[in-house]
Amino acid sequence: MDTWMVREILERAFREDMPMGDITTECTVPEDEISRAFFVVKQEGVIAGLDVCMEAFKMLDPEVKLKPLVRDGDFVENGTRILSVEGNSRALLKAERTALNILQRLSGIATITRLCIEKIIGYNVRVVDTRKTTPGLRILEKYAVRAGGGSNHRFSLSDGVLIKDNHIKAAGGISKAVKAARSSIPHTVKIEVEAETLEQVQESLDSGADIIMLDNMTTQLMKQAVELVKGRALTEASGNITPETIQKTASTGVDIISIGALTHSVKAMDISMKFE
Repeated sequence: MDTWMVREILERAFREDMPMGDITTECTVPEDEISRAFFVVKQEGVIAGLDVCMEAFKMLDPEVKLKPLVRDGDFVENGTRILSVEGNSRALLKAERTALNILQRLSGIATITRLCIEKIIGYNVRVVDTRKTTPGLRILEKYAVRAGGGSNHRFSLSDGVLIKDNHIKAAGGISKAVKAARSSIPHTVKIEVEAETLEQVQESLDSGADIIMLDNMTTQLMKQAVELVKGRALTEASGNITPETIQKTASTGVDIISIGALTHSVKAMDISMKFE
């Protein structure tokens, strides 16, 4: 991640959290006070977002001393210290909540991603995210998916053609939509089509789609779709897939499994900052 992108996100967060300063800290803590603190996890999981967390402290205290005790992507046990921070007490207190909010959320995303990956060991399939991310935090949340061992789908609407149900209706059908897209995009851009039935899978194939999204299909229907495609296009399973159901989905032979829940409804990891 580029530092300027991270700083832009953090600047917005700081403006939201202390639009006219931190009155509690400024009233109670001496201006030149120096403190040391550490971050400790209160549940097991996968860490993601340490660099972003540390950048928050650097922005408010350029002289801060930071010592990461683990790395992004590491699995840690309950009680593990993951970061040591020493610097201006006011700066540490002002940055605390913003740093924690991001670190906790990204670590939660990395943790559920790792859980999904572990459920499908032995299957030749990739787990990817979606665009169902927190507005303004997409670059961070997709990074967390990678830290957990997953891969990324599109970052934005500009990255590739994904013809979904509403596009199909508005364009007048799958064939028309694919033909129109193919005539407009460079040869380097792939076309993905969302299909809900075997008839739509066949039409997508006949139209020359590169990827076919098998949307909200039953396991049995997915298997039939994969057999119908026979490797002529990539197949992507999508729709209400969870850690509990992902293994059944992987067993259908799909190439990709996309899971919106990796980012849109994740539970943040419980992490605290404690002063020494």
